Amino acid sequence: MTRTFRVIDTGLREGRANIAFDAALIEAHKAGEIPDTIRFLTFPPTALVGRHQSLSKEIRLDWCRENGVGTVRRITGGGALYMDEGQFGVELVFHKATLGITNLGDLAKAICESIALGLQKLGVEARYRPRNDIEVDGRKISGTGGFFDGDTLFYQATILADMDPARMMQALNVPAAKLAKRALDDAGARIITLKGLLGDAVPPREAIQEALLAGFREGLGIATARGSVTEREETLARTAFDEEIGTDDFVAEIDTPAEDARSASITGRGGTIEAHVRLEGEGTNPRIREVLITGDFFVTPPRTVFDLEAALRGAPVGEVRPRVEAFFAAAEIGLLSAGAGDFADAVEAAIRGNTVSI
Repeated sequence: MTRTFRVIDTGLREGRANIAFDAALIEAHKAGEIPDTIRFLTFPPTALVGRHQSLSKEIRLDWCRENGVGTVRRITGGGALYMDEGQFGVELVFHKATLGITNLGDLAKAICESIALGLQKLGVEARYRPRNDIEVDGRKISGTGGFFDGDTLFYQATILADMDPARMMQALNVPAAKLAKRALDDAGARIITLKGLLGDAVPPREAIQEALLAGFREGLGIATARGSVTEREETLARTAFDEEIGTDDFVAEIDTPAEDARSASITGRGGTIEAHVRLEGEGTNPRIREVLITGDFFVTPPRTVFDLEAALRGAPVGEVRPRVEAFFAAAEIGLLSAGAGDFADAVEAAIRGNTVSI
C-alpha cells in the first residue's frame, strides 16, 4: 500500500521558531498525533550551529549582531549553516517502517537520491554524493542530515535556490583547514545555486517544491497531499521555543572552552570531533578534571555526548580509551557517525597538547 505524506509549508519564520517547530514535529509524530509529513520552511538571515558545536567558534557573533543575522542552535548535529530567504529547507518526518528501510544510511541515500531526482526535473544534473550531500559538477547544491528518535525519523535538507556566498563567509567562521582540504580559496567556491545554474530561468519557489515532491513520489514510492499545520503542532512549538530552543542559554550552551584547556581536533569519515580537556593532579598519572566535546558530527540521542563528558570526569589519563569504549558499549545509541575510537583519539590528542590533528 502506498503511504501518503502530508505536505505543509510553514513559510518564513524566525530561526529559533523554525527549530522549535522541528521539535514539535518530532514530538507530535512520536505521539501519533500527526501523519508522516514533508515540511517546507524558510529562514530570515540566520546563522545556525549544529547541536554539538561551539557557538562563538563557528559563528562571527559580533558581525551577526551588527547586521541583523539571527543565531540559532539546531537540534540536529552537523556543521554551521547560513540561511536566508534565498534558500529554503525541506524536512521529512515519518515512521521508520513507512518505507521498509530501517538503516539510516540506506534511508539517507534514498532520500538524497529522491531530492536529486526532483532537481533533475528542473534541468539540473544533480547527483547524490555520500555521505549526505547533493552536488552538481562537484559543487554542493544541497546538504542533508537526520536522526532517529525512537521509531520516528527526522531528516532535513537545504536547497540552495539563491545565496550570497560573501555574506555566508562573513557570518560563519569557516576553518582554514576545511578550505585547504578541498583546495579552495573560499567556501563560496564549493557551492552552487539554482540561480547560478539557471539564471533568469530559475522557477518560482512553488515550482521547485512541486519538482521535489515529484522526486519524492518517484524515488520513495509515496503519495503526497497538501495539508495544514495543526494547532497541536503550534502549541508544542511555542512550548519548545519558550522553555529551551528560543532561549539564549540554549543557543550558547556550548561555547568557548576554558583558557587553560588543552585542545585537539580529529577529522575522519564520520565528521570532525574536537576535544577540550582540563587536567588535575600532579605526577605521572593526572586525571581529567573536565572535558568538553564539540564538533561537526551526528549522534542520537544528543545527550550521548554530555553523558560521555560526565563519564570521563575523574578518569586517569591512561584509562581514557577503555573508558570511552566501555561507555559506548553500554550506551543506547540510535546513530553515531563517528566511532568510539574517534572520540578516544580526540581526547587523547588533547591530553598530549596537540593543538590540531587532522
